[in-house]
Amino acid sequence: MGGARVTPVLELRGLHKHFGRYRVLNGIDLTVDEGKTVALIGGSGSGKSTLLKCANLLEQVTDGEIYFDGEEITDPRVDTDAVRRKFGVVFQSYNLFPHMTALRNVALAPRVVGKRSRAEAEQRARELLARVGLADKADSYPDRMSGGQQQRTAIARALANEPRLLLLDEVTSALDPELVGEVLDLIGELKAQGMTILMATHEMDFCRRAADTVCFLDGGVVAESGPPEQVLGSPSSPRLRQFLSRVTHH
Repeated sequence: MGGARVTPVLELRGLHKHFGRYRVLNGIDLTVDEGKTVALIGGSGSGKSTLLKCANLLEQVTDGEIYFDGEEITDPRVDTDAVRRKFGVVFQSYNLFPHMTALRNVALAPRVVGKRSRAEAEQRARELLARVGLADKADSYPDRMSGGQQQRTAIARALANEPRLLLLDEVTSALDPELVGEVLDLIGELKAQGMTILMATHEMDFCRRAADTVCFLDGGVVAESGPPEQVLGSPSSPRLRQFLSRVTHH
C-alpha cells in the first residue's frame, strides 16, 4: 500500500456517552474517509442518533475523542459553532420553517451564517433546489409539498454551506414508502458527486448499493463493521443475523 495515510474527515476514538446512569455509547471507534459513505444500522436504542449528535457536538461526549480533518474537536477550547458549520445535518423530521418558502429555507444559512447578500444566497438556493430536483418548488411553502419534497429541501438546506460532511439521521423513516426512493436516489447522487456521508438508516438495500462501510451498533458499541457485502451478506454475530431478519422481512 505504501504512502502517507490520508487523514479521515471524521474519526471517533473510544467514544462514550452516558445520560446519568444510562450508558448509550460504550466505546465507539469509527472512521469516515473523504468521499465515503458510512451507514450506521442497528435497532432503536442502539445509539445511532446519539452518535450523530455527538459527532457534530450537539451532545457533549462523556469520554473519548472526536477528530475532524485531523483536529480534535472534543477539546474544550474548540469553537463549536465554527465546527458545526462544517457539517450538514438532516434529521427524520424535516424541520423546515413553515412560514418560509423552500427558497428562503435554503437561503437562510448562506445569509445568516455565510454572510452572503440576499441575491447571492437566493441564487445559491435556486441552484441547490435544482440540484435536488425541486427548481419548480422554490416559492412553495412546506405544507404545500410532499414529505419527500420537504426532505429533499432539508437536504438542499444542509448543503447550502458546502459542508465537509453530511450527517443523515434516518432521513426516510417519516416518509411514505413511495417517497423513500426519491430521497435515497438523491443521497446516491450526492455520494457519486464526492460528498462524504455518515448516515443512520434502516434501508438495507440502499446500504448494499451505496454504502462503503456498514457499522452495526448494538448495546452502544460497533458490534460489526465492514463492506456491505460482508456485514449484510455474511453477518458473523447472531445479534446481527437476528436484526437483519427483522428488518428485511417486514
